[in-house]
Amino acid sequence: MARYTGPVCRLCRRENMKLFLKGDRCHTDKCAVERRNYAPGQHGQGRIKVSDYGTQLREKQRVKRTYGLLERQFRSYFSEADRMKGVTGENLLILLERRLDSMVYRLGFATSRNEARLLVRQGHFLINGRKVNIPSFLVRVGDVIELREKSRQVARVNEALDGVMRRGVASWVELDRVAFKGTVKTLPVREEMTTPVFQERLIVELYSK
Repeated sequence: MARYTGPVCRLCRRENMKLFLKGDRCHTDKCAVERRNYAPGQHGQGRIKVSDYGTQLREKQRVKRTYGLLERQFRSYFSEADRMKGVTGENLLILLERRLDSMVYRLGFATSRNEARLLVRQGHFLINGRKVNIPSFLVRVGDVIELREKSRQVARVNEALDGVMRRGVASWVELDRVAFKGTVKTLPVREEMTTPVFQERLIVELYSK
């Protein structure tokens, strides 16, 4: 699967909000959005008139870039969300949060989703006792995500776990720091998904044209 490999701070500046793509750096005054709060490029500080379509497009790009997806995969998630019962926009965000790399990030094993995706691809995690190295794997309620025994000495994972109190753990998962495992308690609730804040209805409007 293709993925974006350019400078991620540039993406946050383009979307004019923190997407938390750089891990702990995003929580310091070194964050690019804090230092240069305008769009990148020659005309980044100019006044730009944004249409309704442009507003909807920017919102789609924010969500897509936050979860590290390209257009084809993101559109596939939207189609699946549209087929599900309930509100399409909320279904979309719930599906994205159920991805294994997102759950690893939410549990605090990684400081960013990019780092979580790399750890999953390298085979560091077990789901209910079985190794899974697919970042897009969708977890279910009751699934246990566990760091493999031989991976518990990985420095980056331990550094991430040491800072978990500062970043916080999502309310829909439960972390057992001593056992290096977490449990999916419930499906995410839209009201609890507040960082960063999205307006998913704009994405639905965009794809409904």
